[in-house]
Amino acid sequence: MRTAMNDRRLIIIPAYNEAANLPRVLPEIRAAAPGYDLVLVDDGSRDATPALAAAHGVAVVSLPANLGYGGAVQTGFRYAVRRGYDLAVVIDADGQHDPAGIPLLAEAVADGRADVAIGSRFRGRMQYHQPWVKRAGMALFAWVVSRATGREVTDPTSGFQALGRDVLCFFAYDNYPVDYPDADTLLVLHYAGFRVIEAPVTMRERIAGVSMHSGWRPFYYVGKMALAITMVLWRQLTHQGARRVAT
Repeated sequence: MRTAMNDRRLIIIPAYNEAANLPRVLPEIRAAAPGYDLVLVDDGSRDATPALAAAHGVAVVSLPANLGYGGAVQTGFRYAVRRGYDLAVVIDADGQHDPAGIPLLAEAVADGRADVAIGSRFRGRMQYHQPWVKRAGMALFAWVVSRATGREVTDPTSGFQALGRDVLCFFAYDNYPVDYPDADTLLVLHYAGFRVIEAPVTMRERIAGVSMHSGWRPFYYVGKMALAITMVLWRQLTHQGARRVAT
């Protein structure tokens, strides 16, 4: 995807109970990405998240109930498609994603090198500790995705991404999970013919609040993601088998 100098760019910020983080995160994003529009997708927060975003001049889309991370991100994709944006960057509201990485991710898509640019903490810097369960799962998923796509993938679980319009349209109404869109979506993109690259970014400790991967959730995440990857690979094998039979 090649975009003109006057392309329209959007930053999508999925958020759930992030009022403690927004006063620091939103100014950081604006400073790192001048000229971008911002939309915060409020995933049924019970705190002042939407009010704080609006007070900072950010457009807010409030979901009537908590849909999960994937549902909030997909809502942002629909917002981008309906309003004619050429490129969107997804960044978390908790301060974990360093906004300084936004221009690098966006330009990889804008200059035609990729349809999606993933921010990799392993090509850049990771400034926090992860639960061992998630670290093991990430290593396994990186190996599977690398083998399936034929190119090295180091950070298949990163939600810090830039996406071109074709991919936004592809994900806006279908092909996107409601909870953890990670390694399985990279496989879906690969089999759909989209070009995905990684770029180095810095990921930090969240400023305040509780991560969606805290407590028992890493165990659920690893199990769910393993099942999701298996289903994507199975569908691809079934599709290839059907094509061979047809020919």
